[in-house]
Amino acid sequence: MSQTVKLPLDVEGIRALLPHRYPFLLVDRVVGFEPNKSIRAWKNVSINEPFFQGHFPAHAVMPGVLVIEAMAQAGGLLSHLSRGGADAGKLSYLVKVDGAKFSKMVIPGDRLEIEVSIKREIRNMTLYACAAFVDDQQVACAEILCAEVDA
Repeated sequence: MSQTVKLPLDVEGIRALLPHRYPFLLVDRVVGFEPNKSIRAWKNVSINEPFFQGHFPAHAVMPGVLVIEAMAQAGGLLSHLSRGGADAGKLSYLVKVDGAKFSKMVIPGDRLEIEVSIKREIRNMTLYACAAFVDDQQVACAEILCAEVDA
């Protein structure tokens, strides 16, 4: 894959870059990308998500930890796409989450819009500034540190 990424990148393109699979693949589409800088991605939240069966079934709310995971996956996509997908055999692991804030619930029918930018790269680790929005209103934000290791 070259530095020129054809957008939108659909779920099959995402699956080629991330090891996550159902029910833990939490990015459906990449709609914006600037190499080594930022990415914009979507997660379409459906009532059919398995976590809604047990997370407040009478008042379905997407767990905040999964919003964080969706932002981390978008960060992983940013790094993989920035290297042209040339990092096969590498996995990114969540190392640290700082300053996580949740300002609005994410519910079925929402489109979670994720914006991630690279703040700093240190050896095999990347610090991402992340925010998630629904209908142009911020619902969550955090700084996420991920480490890349050999698979």
